[in-house]
Amino acid sequence: MRPRVEAFHDPATSTMTYVVYEAPGSPCAIIDAVLDYEPASGRISSGSADRVIRFVTAQNLQAQWLLETHAHADHISAAAYIRKQLGGAIAIGEHIRSVQRAFERIFNLDAHASSGAAPFDHLFVDGDRFQVGTLTGKVMHVPGHTPADVAYLFDGMAFMGDTLFMPDVGTARCDFPGGNAHTLYESTRRLLSLPPQTRLFACHDYPPEGRGTRWETTVAEQRADNIHVRDGITASEFVAMRTARDATLAQPALIIPSIQLNIRAGEFPPVETNGTRYLKLPINVF
Repeated sequence: MRPRVEAFHDPATSTMTYVVYEAPGSPCAIIDAVLDYEPASGRISSGSADRVIRFVTAQNLQAQWLLETHAHADHISAAAYIRKQLGGAIAIGEHIRSVQRAFERIFNLDAHASSGAAPFDHLFVDGDRFQVGTLTGKVMHVPGHTPADVAYLFDGMAFMGDTLFMPDVGTARCDFPGGNAHTLYESTRRLLSLPPQTRLFACHDYPPEGRGTRWETTVAEQRADNIHVRDGITASEFVAMRTARDATLAQPALIIPSIQLNIRAGEFPPVETNGTRYLKLPINVF
């Protein structure tokens, strides 16, 4: 039986969360879940994640994996929140360690609070296989946007995080610590070497004016139409375009809270003596 996919769009962050499962009553994997954050007040809420939880509960699914494609800079991960509600193991690619080290320096964080496997339950290696009930998933390391990006492959489908967007949007930026445009090009070619009919699911969509939100495409469509990496575009052409484009981009609006939490698998810092949790705001760093 092929996997079923339920998609949840969070319009505030343009993020897609996916639930992958075999049938009602089976184990499931939840990919790139979102916690809601209000920047002006610093308030956290769980409306987006609760939609996912309601679906899982209604379908009598068992959360086996809470998968992150990378440490997102544009939304706060709900993985830790969902683990508290439903259980499951939080997993990400092993190269999260290099992302943790880079941002621990920037935020002057306690390295023991985030480095290594903890607080993630599992770190995947490129090529790893894992089970979601009777479904088999495979991990593909696709760095470039960040060093730690991975895609999760199931039968006939791939959840590709920020590596590729819809064909009329292109590819992800590469100017975060450890990002590299040439590496991203190689990662896109790796994804686009999958069979042409492979269904590709994006983590975000930023639609051009006049188009509604989309999150699913195919390898064939990307190779024919992707504005940045369709067939015939060379690595040097892509690197020149991506480097020039990244130089014009503003920082993501939620990068400061998101990164501090997401390198910790979405776990919040400890409560301080006054009963409040705090995130740091570095001055003149980003």
